[in-house]
Amino acid sequence: MRRVYDIAPPRVKQYLQAEIDFVLDHVRPGDRVLELGCGYGRVLEFLAEKAGMTVGIDTSHQSLLMARDLMKSMADRCRLVEMDASQLAFRDNVFDVIVCIQNGISAFKVDNTQLFAQAVRVVRPGGKALFSSYLEKFWGPRLEWFKIQAEHGLLGEIDYAASGNGVVVCKDGFRATTVKAHEFASLARNADAGCSITEVDESSLFCVLTAG
Repeated sequence: MRRVYDIAPPRVKQYLQAEIDFVLDHVRPGDRVLELGCGYGRVLEFLAEKAGMTVGIDTSHQSLLMARDLMKSMADRCRLVEMDASQLAFRDNVFDVIVCIQNGISAFKVDNTQLFAQAVRVVRPGGKALFSSYLEKFWGPRLEWFKIQAEHGLLGEIDYAASGNGVVVCKDGFRATTVKAHEFASLARNADAGCSITEVDESSLFCVLTAG
């Protein structure tokens, strides 16, 4: 997984950092922060440097082992748990901020209605849950990044005939989707949460939920 980010071209690395910067603007010192789909800890280490306590969850045990090594110097303020983001085993109103970026909402392959409902349940009243997806205008750099991943054997060959309209399809069965603004808004309404939709860096579409 780490290799995916190491080989990213400059425009994609700019997008990745812009997402982190946007999220950090919503985190205050002392906050309790939960990252959904933390992977090997790429974003988690930035969150842990600013927040009071950070929890990262993922369904991949191997990724969590990598994250543990990366975060060992911050072990006193970071916890790692193997958990499904759509079935959170936390009590209500625990976190100040919840983070799910870099199109994790597509990668999870879960019921997004349930995903949003769980996020709103575990964030405190007035707290924020941040979800991101790709903007349509970022299609070119995104597709180029996937092409590079395929060339390095990290993905199957891209099926260009089947790809388009925000969806990347590979011949090995891999499929990456996106979430549009109206879809984010609908998910927020179903979760009974306030919602603002923001474009970041001409690459990301952020949905910021505010729990009631």
